[in-house]
Amino acid sequence: MPEAIEIQLKKGALELCVLALLQKHDSYAYEIASQLADSIGMGEGTIYPLMRRLQIDRLVETYLVESSSGPPRKYYRLTAAGKASLAAQKSAWSSFSGAVESILGGVK
Repeated sequence: MPEAIEIQLKKGALELCVLALLQKHDSYAYEIASQLADSIGMGEGTIYPLMRRLQIDRLVETYLVESSSGPPRKYYRLTAAGKASLAAQKSAWSSFSGAVESILGGVK
């Protein structure tokens, strides 16, 4: 797959993936970035601006947790608006990916 296409596909699904990870449990940005790097190959540099935007949009909120190995860590958790956004995005993703699969199924 050409790299530019792969990057655009990943960026399109990034917010959905972050919200889904936070639905499982609260997390800090580096941990989220590591999970995304392992599962979809998304670089760490893309996560921090997204986390700021999600906070500005009030889809996530933050709190600090003391760390034994350095300064306190900023943890993110979904807000009620974040949970609603995740549900809407999952539904939209399901419809969209199903439609794309339907089209691709007929392509050889």
